[in-house]
Amino acid sequence: MKFTNSALQNMPATITVNQRGTLTLPKKLRQALGMERGGVLMAVPAEDGGIILRTAVAFPVEMYSDSRIAEFDRADAELGRRLASKPGRAAK
Repeated sequence: MKFTNSALQNMPATITVNQRGTLTLPKKLRQALGMERGGVLMAVPAEDGGIILRTAVAFPVEMYSDSRIAEFDRADAELGRRLASKPGRAAK
Protein backbone atom coordinates (compact mmCIF):
# COMPACT_ATOMS: atom_id res chain seq x y z
CA MET A 1 0.00 0.00 0.00
CA LYS A 2 1.39 3.38 -0.93
CA PHE A 3 0.70 6.34 1.28
CA THR A 4 -0.11 9.72 -0.20
CA ASN A 5 0.92 11.50 2.99
CA SER A 6 4.73 11.61 3.28
CA ALA A 7 4.45 11.69 7.08
CA LEU A 8 2.85 8.23 6.97
CA GLN A 9 5.59 6.89 4.68
CA ASN A 10 8.17 7.72 7.33
CA MET A 11 6.09 6.61 10.33
CA PRO A 12 8.28 4.10 12.15
CA ALA A 13 6.42 1.29 13.85
CA THR A 14 8.06 -1.17 16.19
CA ILE A 15 6.22 -4.47 16.20
CA THR A 16 6.99 -7.11 18.81
CA VAL A 17 6.40 -10.83 18.36
CA ASN A 18 5.00 -12.34 21.56
CA GLN A 19 5.63 -15.88 22.83
CA ARG A 20 2.67 -17.19 20.79
CA GLY A 21 4.03 -15.61 17.60
CA THR A 22 1.33 -12.94 17.55
CA LEU A 23 2.13 -9.48 16.16
CA THR A 24 0.32 -6.34 17.26
CA LEU A 25 0.33 -3.37 14.92
CA PRO A 26 0.42 -0.04 16.76
CA LYS A 27 -2.91 1.78 16.85
CA LYS A 28 -1.65 4.80 14.87
CA LEU A 29 -0.44 2.52 12.09
CA ARG A 30 -3.75 0.58 12.00
CA GLN A 31 -5.63 3.87 11.84
CA ALA A 32 -3.39 5.19 9.07
CA LEU A 33 -4.01 1.99 7.09
CA GLY A 34 -7.74 2.07 7.77
CA MET A 35 -7.54 -1.38 9.36
CA GLU A 36 -10.25 -2.56 11.70
CA ARG A 37 -10.50 -5.53 14.02
CA GLY A 38 -10.38 -8.75 12.02
CA GLY A 39 -8.43 -7.12 9.18
CA VAL A 40 -6.17 -9.43 7.21
CA LEU A 41 -2.57 -8.88 6.16
CA MET A 42 -0.43 -10.97 3.86
CA ALA A 43 3.27 -11.29 4.74
CA VAL A 44 5.57 -11.43 1.73
CA PRO A 45 9.28 -12.21 2.13
CA ALA A 46 11.44 -9.41 0.71
CA GLU A 47 14.68 -9.98 -1.19
CA ASP A 48 16.65 -8.15 1.49
CA GLY A 49 15.50 -10.61 4.17
CA GLY A 50 12.75 -8.35 5.48
CA ILE A 51 9.00 -8.79 5.35
CA ILE A 52 6.48 -6.77 3.37
CA LEU A 53 3.01 -6.61 4.91
CA ARG A 54 0.14 -6.10 2.47
CA THR A 55 -3.53 -5.68 3.17
CA ALA A 56 -5.46 -8.71 1.97
CA VAL A 57 -8.92 -10.23 1.85
CA ALA A 58 -9.75 -13.71 3.11
CA PHE A 59 -12.75 -15.77 2.09
CA PRO A 60 -13.92 -18.80 4.05
CA VAL A 61 -13.66 -22.10 2.20
CA GLU A 62 -15.57 -25.19 3.21
CA MET A 63 -14.23 -28.58 2.20
CA TYR A 64 -16.94 -31.22 1.77
CA SER A 65 -16.49 -34.85 2.69
CA ASP A 66 -17.86 -37.59 0.44
CA SER A 67 -20.71 -38.18 2.92
CA ARG A 68 -21.61 -34.46 2.89
CA ILE A 69 -21.63 -34.45 -0.95
CA ALA A 70 -23.90 -37.52 -0.88
CA GLU A 71 -26.22 -35.62 1.49
CA PHE A 72 -26.42 -32.74 -1.01
CA ASP A 73 -27.14 -35.21 -3.82
CA ARG A 74 -29.99 -36.78 -1.83
CA ALA A 75 -31.46 -33.35 -1.05
CA ASP A 76 -31.24 -32.35 -4.75
CA ALA A 77 -32.93 -35.59 -5.81
CA GLU A 78 -35.72 -35.07 -3.25
CA LEU A 79 -36.27 -31.51 -4.47
CA GLY A 80 -36.41 -32.78 -8.05
CA ARG A 81 -39.08 -35.35 -7.08
CA ARG A 82 -41.16 -32.71 -5.27
CA LEU A 83 -40.97 -30.26 -8.17
CA ALA A 84 -41.83 -32.99 -10.69
CA SER A 85 -44.94 -33.94 -8.69
CA LYS A 86 -46.36 -30.39 -8.74
CA PRO A 87 -48.94 -29.76 -11.45
CA GLY A 88 -47.61 -27.71 -14.38
CA ARG A 89 -43.95 -28.23 -13.39
CA ALA A 90 -41.61 -30.31 -15.48
CA ALA A 91 -38.45 -31.78 -14.04
CA LYS A 92 -35.26 -30.62 -15.74
